[in-house]
Amino acid sequence: MPINLPIALTWLRIAMIPLVVGLFYVPHGWLALPVRDAVAALAFIVAALTDWFDGFLARRWNQTSSFGAFLDPVADKLMVCAALLILLDLGRVDSFIALIIIGREITISALREWMAKIGASGSVAVHRLGKFKTAAQMVAIPCLLFWQPLYGIPVQWVGQVLIVIAAILTVWSMCYYLRRAWPEIRNKSDRSP
Repeated sequence: MPINLPIALTWLRIAMIPLVVGLFYVPHGWLALPVRDAVAALAFIVAALTDWFDGFLARRWNQTSSFGAFLDPVADKLMVCAALLILLDLGRVDSFIALIIIGREITISALREWMAKIGASGSVAVHRLGKFKTAAQMVAIPCLLFWQPLYGIPVQWVGQVLIVIAAILTVWSMCYYLRRAWPEIRNKSDRSP
């Protein structure tokens, strides 16, 4: 396993997940709710920024690796799913929205793994729809974690709108990836005994 700054940033993102989750298990009275929510939102933002920064550095310094390509999306999915489960527990996100986003992550991860096994990973390469979906999620989740107005901006409303947009883009991008993979799926299923 190679160790370099981009991979260290990815590991940092994974290590921040228990911090964000743990904040919501701190006993009442130890931390005021607005402070807890602000720290959780800030920690999520820092983790999301490491996602962009580790990829940028890996490409810039030519430190890309197959391990990094594996670990980066795993870290993203763990971070998003953990945050969605916390938000679901707090009643700040609808269970249907969380199910759509988490279900898509599992489905596309499994699809990519299977397509890689049959040598057709290019047909499910990351597309801009997936990037737009990720951007909407990465802005919506800290807004939903923060859950209070900021300088007159209704942050919770912004988060709720963006998470719905993320869910729509989630379904759209999943359909796109499945449609792209369908010829390979059909070919392999036609050849199976």
